[in-house]
Amino acid sequence: MYSKFQLGKKYIQYYLTASNSKGHGVHSPFVFDLITKVLNDDREFYCYETIENRRNSLMHDNTVLTIEDFGAGSRVASHHQRAISFIAKFSLKPRKFSRLFFRLVNYFHPKYIIELGTSLGITAAYMASADTNAQVTTMEGAKAVATVARKNFTALGIKNIKIVEGNFDETLQKVLKQTPSVDFAFVDGNHRKLPTLNYFEQLLQNADEHSVLIFDDIHWSQEMEEAWEQIKSHPRVTLTVDLFFIGLVFFRNEQKEKQHFVIRF
Repeated sequence: MYSKFQLGKKYIQYYLTASNSKGHGVHSPFVFDLITKVLNDDREFYCYETIENRRNSLMHDNTVLTIEDFGAGSRVASHHQRAISFIAKFSLKPRKFSRLFFRLVNYFHPKYIIELGTSLGITAAYMASADTNAQVTTMEGAKAVATVARKNFTALGIKNIKIVEGNFDETLQKVLKQTPSVDFAFVDGNHRKLPTLNYFEQLLQNADEHSVLIFDDIHWSQEMEEAWEQIKSHPRVTLTVDLFFIGLVFFRNEQKEKQHFVIRF
């Protein structure tokens, strides 16, 4: 992975060169609507406060869990005994992006959602709350972490989430066989090039022109940047949006020419 200094330099470069966050100069109607109606939507939706209160309680929970780490590991720790508060601080997507996922689901209304990397369940809670008719399947490698996430879903009263435990390499195909379509997916698991590309190819099996795939930490390392470039170049991908910490992938047929956007967010 890149050092904090390297990542900081990359973020500054991104911020200075990315397209305007207001959508000025963006000639794609689809992307312009995405910026103005989703990225810049600053409304406070009904579940925001409740889920953030849950996050806050996790930030102060010093219960120690034993973690089975199937991915590239933590950015700040390699040991396998971690407090819930530590996971909440360093592994959960920040509020800004968690709320973005809510708005994306609220905007596109996907029926079937898959998440690779449940962690403590905050992101899944946001996505499931955005559309209670959506079926969210979230996958987590560490049993102890999945148990905490399950408790959080119960505490939040969320009923349209199913947790699948185990190594993604063994569980993803089983999930896909039981899922009619991948309308929306968030990949936040093994931050390595080959596994990321493998998950992408598997998700493509059930994706169509309206599917939305999101990849986490696309600039986390040289490997992840290489994976992102390969995803962008795939023949079925027609449009991507780079928000630095995440990348959005679209397959829309109305996009006659492949386009890649870097948007300040």
